[in-house]
Amino acid sequence: MNILFVSPYVPNKIRVRPYNWIRHLALRGHQISLLTVCASDEDRLALDVIEDYCERIKQVNLPNWQSLINCIKALPSREPLQAVYSWDSNLADDLYQLATSTNGAGTYDVIHIEHLRGARYGVDLISRSGLDKSPLPIVWDSVDSISLLFRQAMIHSKSFLSREITRFELGRTEHYEGWLVGEFDRVLVTSKNDREALLSLSQTGVDESQVVVLPNGVDLEYFTPGDNDDRESKAIVLSGKMSYHANESMVLGFMDEIMPQVWSRHPDAEVWIVGKDPPPKIQSYAQNSKVTVTGTVADIRPYLKKATISASPINYGVGIQNKVLEAMACATPVIASKQAVSALSVEEGEEIIIADGPIEFADKLNSLLDDPNKREIIGKAGREFVEENHDWKRGAARLEDFYIEAINQREPIVNRDVEFQPELVD
Repeated sequence: MNILFVSPYVPNKIRVRPYNWIRHLALRGHQISLLTVCASDEDRLALDVIEDYCERIKQVNLPNWQSLINCIKALPSREPLQAVYSWDSNLADDLYQLATSTNGAGTYDVIHIEHLRGARYGVDLISRSGLDKSPLPIVWDSVDSISLLFRQAMIHSKSFLSREITRFELGRTEHYEGWLVGEFDRVLVTSKNDREALLSLSQTGVDESQVVVLPNGVDLEYFTPGDNDDRESKAIVLSGKMSYHANESMVLGFMDEIMPQVWSRHPDAEVWIVGKDPPPKIQSYAQNSKVTVTGTVADIRPYLKKATISASPINYGVGIQNKVLEAMACATPVIASKQAVSALSVEEGEEIIIADGPIEFADKLNSLLDDPNKREIIGKAGREFVEENHDWKRGAARLEDFYIEAINQREPIVNRDVEFQPELVD
């Protein structure tokens, strides 16, 4: 298939979902044309990696100040700020020209649009077509329900600013997401919770079968188990983009409410806080000699492979927590909150340890620090779990099926290579 892929940010190893869809679809023999938004020099460097899997790339430069102007302009409207954050009319023009042209670019079979931030490009294309649908089938990967995240953040976020922004955005986002569900040929989400949230917002008459769950995967060739002999004896790792409000709240709660109980029993325990853009409060924890705050790292794997335990006491969030899958893939034993694993079909005490609340979390963390044999068993079972359930290769094959369904729903099987079943390229 010839796929037109629209992403409101450059796919990379942090933006794992679009990066791996593009990568594995290309390895399955499909042709990908990527339209994307660059916000920084880091984004432009990431294009050098993703271009290996794309037939062509069209990008626009959209600095953060321009995204801020987009948001300010949207304030008087009912449109969510998330929907306009990555908007650029030049990229919308490129999408329209490629979707409607049959010369040069050839004919595309399907359009894939990533995230709520990218949805406006699909809406614009439909509007320009003068019809009630786009010229080509559109598969919108919502990823998560942003309004579901906002409802949780209003209650649980430790940041006053985050709570107020989500309070302002919630009503508009609920209305917008509910409307979007009926605009596209297929809607993808990472978990059944997100699917239920979107359907609860959707308008009457929406075909619920068109909203489907396609979980995140993990790169099992990149994230591999290390040698248990190389692990530190008492090093706890917390990972993720630290400027993300849910991760910031996770770290603050862990350091202020859980670690004092751990240090009372294990005074030599270390904490590694690994992830880009830690805010000042998180950086301040590094004043303690037992705490390391790394900021951006080129490669997170050494931290996961050397850590004794990976902790994810996240108290709100949506979709699948990639940090959990990555640690499990490295056979690092994970202790996590129920919220962190709500989208995973794991068994407590088998592939993972689940704990909620500071007291229970600290108790189970202390017990796991005392039991190297259990840590090894949990780590091995976690690796086996992701091998069986969260391989990007299998996910890309399912995504391919959703494309074909969207194409066939639009028109009879005429001049479409819908029976195409490519061999997997290693």
